[in-house]
Amino acid sequence: MTRRTALEPLTGLVVDRDAERRARPELFDELLADPATRLLPLWRGKALTTTAEGERALDLITPDRQTAALLRVYLGRTVASGIPVIAVTLTDAAAVELEPDQSRWVGLREAGADLGEVDYALFVEAVAIANWHESHTHCPRCGTPTVVEQGGWVRRCFVDGKEVFPRTDPAIIVRVLDDADRILLGSNAMWENNRWSILAGFVEPGEPFEAAVIREVHEEAGVVCTRPRYLGSQPWPFPASVMIGFEARAVAQGEVPTRPDGQEILAVRWFTRDELWAERDDLKLPMSASIAHAIIAEWYGGPLSEAPRQGRIAP
Repeated sequence: MTRRTALEPLTGLVVDRDAERRARPELFDELLADPATRLLPLWRGKALTTTAEGERALDLITPDRQTAALLRVYLGRTVASGIPVIAVTLTDAAAVELEPDQSRWVGLREAGADLGEVDYALFVEAVAIANWHESHTHCPRCGTPTVVEQGGWVRRCFVDGKEVFPRTDPAIIVRVLDDADRILLGSNAMWENNRWSILAGFVEPGEPFEAAVIREVHEEAGVVCTRPRYLGSQPWPFPASVMIGFEARAVAQGEVPTRPDGQEILAVRWFTRDELWAERDDLKLPMSASIAHAIIAEWYGGPLSEAPRQGRIAP
């Protein structure tokens, strides 16, 4: 199984969205008649999974096992094998009928780190589009109920025919380093005690990503940074974001003072690699399926579960 790395963008790499086919009125009839088609069941944001030889995977079912669905969305074809995949959101009764063992229904946060790159990409896509549908059942202009069209990728207003398309909220996430190559971590007010991560925030209207990096770091930590450098991206459907990863450098030299905003960020601290390792039993860092974890691990020079490698040269 090919494992993904969170710093690699996923969209378009392993799943062909097959957008040209979405407009076909007979799309789902054709797909469900194709024996190669697989369904990805979703229930309360969780997917049906299976474990074989210690490897977790999505349990994609054949069309003949389909049951009552609240929503169907054509996710596209897997690039390597060309398998068409439909996400189906199930009612409680349909989910229990399909698989009564609730331990096999697993959320993306729990399963993400264990899935191969194709399953992960399908799961992210399915959860993201399902979240959008759940929050856009009515027209944003007039409040009229909308109808699902184009394979699940458009909702149309009954009154004026206006089409509503899925939206994704961009958010930057940034690894800030000082001249000693220490990393800046913050502790969010909504987190449990001693949980730390790199800083992040939503991009404001009309704002370039690089400007958002500089603004968010100053607002949340009181640190002025410069030279934002793009690292990678990761879809993050909680509920509808894409994380755009950057690295930036603190402008001040020597001991750079910090000032947490006191509302969103309660504490900010510079860490060396050795400090991160020495305090590993007390620190709670981002989960391994997240881009935050991957960005920290890339700076660290290897797995966070191992002692830091020696001989690194600070810039």
